[in-house]
Amino acid sequence: MKSIGLDDVKIYWTGHDGFRIESGKTIIYIDPYKLISPVKADVIFVTHNHFDHYSKSDIKKIVKERSLIIGPKELSGVELEFNCRGVFLEPWGEYSSDEFHLEVLAVPAYNVNKFRAPGIPFHPKEDGKLGYLININGVKIFHAGDSDNIPEYDKLTSQNIDVALLPVSGTYVMTADEAAEAAKTLSPKMAVPMHWGEIVGSRAEAEKFKSLLMNSGIEVVILDRV
Repeated sequence: MKSIGLDDVKIYWTGHDGFRIESGKTIIYIDPYKLISPVKADVIFVTHNHFDHYSKSDIKKIVKERSLIIGPKELSGVELEFNCRGVFLEPWGEYSSDEFHLEVLAVPAYNVNKFRAPGIPFHPKEDGKLGYLININGVKIFHAGDSDNIPEYDKLTSQNIDVALLPVSGTYVMTADEAAEAAKTLSPKMAVPMHWGEIVGSRAEAEKFKSLLMNSGIEVVILDRV
């Protein structure tokens, strides 16, 4: 399957942690990386500063003068490089745009049990890296960013999430088992596995995630890359 649709919102997986969301004439990207078919974007979300999420070469393919980059505080100022607009948030920060019919809640994204060295996580909590709860025209989409299954997800249980985009590959992010537990906490109508097929992880992790949520009431869709 190449896309999922809810009302007039369509979601495409562009590979790795990347997605393109279309709502009417509004084009949104999240973590564009190694794009195959780039389209000019109105809004570009970046979860953190690692090269496979903040890819300057890919942003240059889709940015335009009136584009809006939304990112964590660690990326403040990058809008100057791309000659566009920028909004930079801390965890639990909020932003809304009448122009794009968009409401955003920044959610923490960090590791609790994935370490580059003893006691040093790949994504430290204090860095302020982000996931996002994006409400576009009434459709709520949660993108976890590069994160483990963190206790802060308990705060999202009342959000009535339509689609949760969750990493499943392990190593730097949740394993398929951990992502399934996160999905049960978040309780979305639909879940899409990500962070596989590039750098680390394969379709096997995505399939395992799907099998773990069988009979959970959460529909799992494994998207084909576009």
